[in-house]
Amino acid sequence: MTTALGSGIDIFLHPGEWYFGDRDTRIHTTLGSCIAVTLWHPDLKQGGMCHYMLPGSDQPGEALNARYGNDALELMMKEVRRLRRCAGGYEAKLFGGASMFDVGPGGSSVAQRNIRAAERLMQHHNLTVVARSLGGTGYRQLVFDIASGDVWVRQGESRDAAMSVSESGSVA
Repeated sequence: MTTALGSGIDIFLHPGEWYFGDRDTRIHTTLGSCIAVTLWHPDLKQGGMCHYMLPGSDQPGEALNARYGNDALELMMKEVRRLRRCAGGYEAKLFGGASMFDVGPGGSSVAQRNIRAAERLMQHHNLTVVARSLGGTGYRQLVFDIASGDVWVRQGESRDAAMSVSESGSVA
C-alpha cells in the first residue's frame, strides 16, 4: 500500500514484497518469522527493503519471487545494477526471524532458516551489514526512512506471552 504525504510517500510491505525508493520515501512492515533486509546508499539517499517469508525457492528457473530470500535479494540487486551502482556502496540492515511457534526438540524453525539465509545472502552479495535485530520471540514493526537511512524498530511480545491471560482475566 502506498500513501502520499506532504513530504513524500509511505510504503507498507506485505510478506513477499519489496520496494526501492529515494529520499522522499519511508517503508513500513511488520515481521514475525519473516526477514526484512534494508539497503541504503548514504551518498545517494536511495534504498530499499524486502520482506521475505522463506529462505529459498525449490523451483529453479521460475520467475523471481520476493517471497523467497534469494529471489528478493536478487530483485534488489537488479535494481542496484539498473541504477548503475555497485552493491558495495550500500549498507545493509537485517531484521526479523522471531520464533513465533514452538518447533520441538532438535527442530529447525523457519525463523532460524531465514536468519541463516539472510547472513549467507549478505556474504554472497558482498554487502556490509551495519545493524541486526534478529531472533527472539516477538513480532517487529519497522519504519525505514530512506532520507536518513534510519530504521526504527518496535518489538512486541511473543505470541505466547500475549496469550498468557487466563479466562478469568488474570495473568497466568
